[in-house]
Amino acid sequence: MVLFGFFALVLVLVYWVNRAVILFDQLIANGQSAMVFLEFTALTLPNVIRLVLPIAAFAAVVNCTNRLSLESELVVVQATGYSPFRLARPVLLFGALVGLFLSVLTHFLVPASLTQLTERRAEIQQNMTARLLQEGTFLHPAKGITFYIRDITAKGELRDVFLSDRRKPQTAINYSARRALLISEEGGAKLLMFDGLAQVLRTDGQLLSTTSFEDFVFNIGALLGQRGAKPRKISELPTSQLLRPTASLLSETKSSRAAFLQKGHERISQALLCVVAALIGFSALMMGGFSRFGLWRQILLAVVMLILVKSLDNYANGLAFKDADLWPLVYLSSLVGILAGIGMLWVSARPALFSRRRHRGPQ
Repeated sequence: MVLFGFFALVLVLVYWVNRAVILFDQLIANGQSAMVFLEFTALTLPNVIRLVLPIAAFAAVVNCTNRLSLESELVVVQATGYSPFRLARPVLLFGALVGLFLSVLTHFLVPASLTQLTERRAEIQQNMTARLLQEGTFLHPAKGITFYIRDITAKGELRDVFLSDRRKPQTAINYSARRALLISEEGGAKLLMFDGLAQVLRTDGQLLSTTSFEDFVFNIGALLGQRGAKPRKISELPTSQLLRPTASLLSETKSSRAAFLQKGHERISQALLCVVAALIGFSALMMGGFSRFGLWRQILLAVVMLILVKSLDNYANGLAFKDADLWPLVYLSSLVGILAGIGMLWVSARPALFSRRRHRGPQ
């Protein structure tokens, strides 16, 4: 368990750093505070931990078994009559404990954190003050959009506003206004401009038309992609709803019944993969006897076996995602991994089965 905690911490840090850099750039560039960054980081951690737990369990078992072999403790225990199957009991118990922890993550913590993360992202997208109300800076809130404010009064009035809309390749529209207000409504944020000028340039014919206006409303929420509450994703739904999809859920998520069943059974099978990873790591190393040079060949075999099991898991999940009748394939990789582990334990219990024949010399 100590080794498992160490490897899990290292892997979580590696994954977290890769994601935190992208998340930091997105939030800080949009004017968010460090507290928002920490909040988003905490909400993404359950999903990151879910990914690394099987690998951490495998690494812990391999490291512990290799150490026991190097210190001849496995040889001593086997000499007292313990079979490889008997020695595998604590490994299976360890894998079951990790699988139980992973089940709590996949069934409860990860869906709840993803739901909360989606809600917070929607709230931040609706908070136009942090993204657009910056004096003396040319902002680019969306592709083809440039926004500038010279000054913001104490009452929240915008002075000397410039807005350039170049989303259409053949048309460029520039808005300029002496005064403006940024208001929030249910349909999204809107920019209300006063005493301004709209310039429309059509590049195909090099035609420029100008229009003066006393007041003009520009829907900023529409150009930033704000469309109110977004429908839930499959990853945010509880497992009970995934295993029993209703027509309303299928319509809300715009997903198929096969995708629901695959995601629901995948959450269950991920706990089994923790047991499989621990069993493969232990059984592969048990196939080698004591050696002062370590069990590097057996460790390499364990890594290859784990990669093959994970590849099979990805392939089977891909098939189940397309056909609702193929959901049992989600458990195929766990079954193959358990059978492979049992097979290697069976071989390790018979060390003379594949041993080389030695020629007897003169006595």
